[in-house]
Amino acid sequence: MKKKHNSLNITIAQQNPIVGNIKYNFDLLIEARNKAKKNNSDLIVFSELFLSGYPPEDLVLRKAFLNEINHYFNKLLEITNDGGPAILVGFPTEKNGNIYNSVGLIDSGQIISIQNKVHLPNYDVFDEQRIFTKGEMPGPMNFRDIKIGVAICEDIWFEDVVECLCETGAELLIILNGSPFTRNKDDVRLNVAMQRVVESKLPLIYVNQVGGQDELVFDGGSFVLNSDFTVPLKLPSFSSTTENTEWKKERDVWVCKNFKKPPKNQDLNDIYSACVLGLKDYVIKNKFKKVIIGLSGGIDSALVASIAVDALGSDNVQCVMLPSKYTSQESLEDAKLCAKNLNIIEDEISIEKIVQATELELQHFFTGLDKDITEENIQSRIRSLLLMSLSNKFNRLLLTTGNKSEMAVGYATLYGDMSGAYNPIKDLYKTEVYMIANLRNQYKPEIAMGPSGILIPENIINKPPTAELRENQTDQDSLPDYNILDDILYKLIEEEMSVDDIIKSGHDKEWVSKIQNLLFISEYKRRQAPPGVKISVKNFGKDRRYPITNNYRDTN
Repeated sequence: MKKKHNSLNITIAQQNPIVGNIKYNFDLLIEARNKAKKNNSDLIVFSELFLSGYPPEDLVLRKAFLNEINHYFNKLLEITNDGGPAILVGFPTEKNGNIYNSVGLIDSGQIISIQNKVHLPNYDVFDEQRIFTKGEMPGPMNFRDIKIGVAICEDIWFEDVVECLCETGAELLIILNGSPFTRNKDDVRLNVAMQRVVESKLPLIYVNQVGGQDELVFDGGSFVLNSDFTVPLKLPSFSSTTENTEWKKERDVWVCKNFKKPPKNQDLNDIYSACVLGLKDYVIKNKFKKVIIGLSGGIDSALVASIAVDALGSDNVQCVMLPSKYTSQESLEDAKLCAKNLNIIEDEISIEKIVQATELELQHFFTGLDKDITEENIQSRIRSLLLMSLSNKFNRLLLTTGNKSEMAVGYATLYGDMSGAYNPIKDLYKTEVYMIANLRNQYKPEIAMGPSGILIPENIINKPPTAELRENQTDQDSLPDYNILDDILYKLIEEEMSVDDIIKSGHDKEWVSKIQNLLFISEYKRRQAPPGVKISVKNFGKDRRYPITNNYRDTN
């Protein structure tokens, strides 16, 4: 009988895979394993569906895609014959026409175990039940005389999987995750993991991926929980890293001996970092290098410019000012100062003559009609035409700058300022835009490539917001103060409160009814908006799906 091991080195691989780039993900795995081998690691653990990238969505329905996955998975058999660490990795599998979200343990040239995800999430951004088949309740994987209980992401949100693993002899829990960032998600994950440790009395390793994938941003934040509920290790958020963990068996209980003070969780800093990483990965993974932004002198475009510089560096960001006859000298100066602070060159193209020419061509049709939003939208759409032309000619991704408050009530021009490829502040309310702008002026996150100090001029933050599409225009001409608007919107969207309850909370009845109506009738615009970083539990996308043709109104 083999002597049981009393020590174990497990490497946590918090990495940034690319969906669909299986060769890249494989190479990333090998690079991380080579580091783990030098550290005498016994086992290296990767995140959920690492080989395919997460979420692969309908790519897994393609036979050729699954065949390529299988090819690279089998290559791992040969690689692990070198006496180095075993590999625990997530990947999709197919059996008898069913597709599974699986995890495989490979050691010494052999497949030790393959296990399938039991609980398939079907809410918010997740619709795994469309493509994956539910797995059976698992038992522990036998790894070098140690019984490891493995669960896949959603599986630890329920008691049954961990309970089954515990009852069948698991000594240590390892959880592979593809858990995207939302506000305060760190605390939620830790609390769920803590519940499973309380129930099982087993230590737990939580491995999460990092990186942006379309609207999702995975923040990493992998951690270890000992059975006494201490957190001996927590990996940094929003960065790729590998970390070796040392384990000792003491009185029949595995204990992680690493002790590092967990980084402090700061909500606004995390939100900003999520915006930066989401934009960076969207640009790079889609094989672009540079972006272009219409810089107006307002708070939204200034914050987007700051995010872009922090994500890609000043040399890869072009800002263009597109003044009309309604653009104030103040806005021009603010935009120039913002560009200077960010170390970017600002270009300027006047749209006044193009607007005049357009209105002249339409004069015959508009004779006798008052000027209205039509003329305002002409300006916005001309700006879009010019920005998209520069984007096409120089292969620079055009960023849009509309915040969640504006997108909620339709305060944006379709085929105008909504035109572009990506919006890093799409899920930020206007009040959050101001808070995060102030924060970035005071603090430079580790992830940021931009300069330190004041980036967004104080005047941009302090002046009344305006689209400057007519004389003396401000946002509050047609909307309540943003503190009021955002609170109403939050209650309608995130909390899904009734109109009556929102009114009872202290809001004006007419405003609540008006904003609800604007929210519903603007759905058609949001369906045509570019993707953007998900921050909330109810972003405009997969989280919240309302019909465009919709006659329902909540009346009190």
